[in-house]
Amino acid sequence: MVAAYLMVVFAVDLQWPYWLSFLLALAGMALLGAIFNLGVYYPLRHRTFLPVIIATIGASILLANSVLAIYGPQPQVLEGWFETPGIQLGPVYSRQPVSPVYHRRSRVVLVIFKLLFFEHTMLGKKLQATSQDKEMASLLGISVSTMIMITFIYSAVLGGLAGILVAPVLFVSIQMGSTIALKAFAATIIGGFGDVARARLSAGLALGIIETLARPTFPWPYKDGFAFSWCWCCFLVSAQGIFGERVAEKA
Repeated sequence: MVAAYLMVVFAVDLQWPYWLSFLLALAGMALLGAIFNLGVYYPLRHRTFLPVIIATIGASILLANSVLAIYGPQPQVLEGWFETPGIQLGPVYSRQPVSPVYHRRSRVVLVIFKLLFFEHTMLGKKLQATSQDKEMASLLGISVSTMIMITFIYSAVLGGLAGILVAPVLFVSIQMGSTIALKAFAATIIGGFGDVARARLSAGLALGIIETLARPTFPWPYKDGFAFSWCWCCFLVSAQGIFGERVAEKA
């Protein structure tokens, strides 16, 4: 949501070039990730997960209401880089302000980058080690605080990139972040936490297709319920998702 509104400020209000607005929005998200780490997570780093969750929700409410006070409740329009007509498949119409090819290529590039970064770079392996055991990572000479800071910056930039890509489709509003996050969480649960790439691509793609095909048949207010209905059905089949999760047990 924040990245999408930054794009509105730079590209729409200030009329700056789209590519420059894009880079500035991502830079703003990196800064927001660093501030979020220092202001929200770092003071609570030695607490249990519950205070961290509460603080995160509070920060989210603060950001949403700050944007609401500036822009109001009216959704903003952000044009995409490439304009293409919608796609008609029988009774189903899909609005595609951003080229589907561009979206697919962006997803593929991000997934490949993620896999290469975490599996084949020293920094990625340090981040994984910190995630698995902070104390052991510290004993091995890894700066835990630096790795946590990088994680927050990386996550903020990645979330901002997602917001910019979907902004021309969903329009820019304060609710867009929560809607995407809930559906992404549902797709993650459906696919399983064992294989992130397959879970994101297969479950996310299937979720989008199911919602698109169901919209002409069912009333619009119930469209978001299909994601969680499908999630519930998958739970009945497998509690660990479609692709499952590897679990190691020590004797």
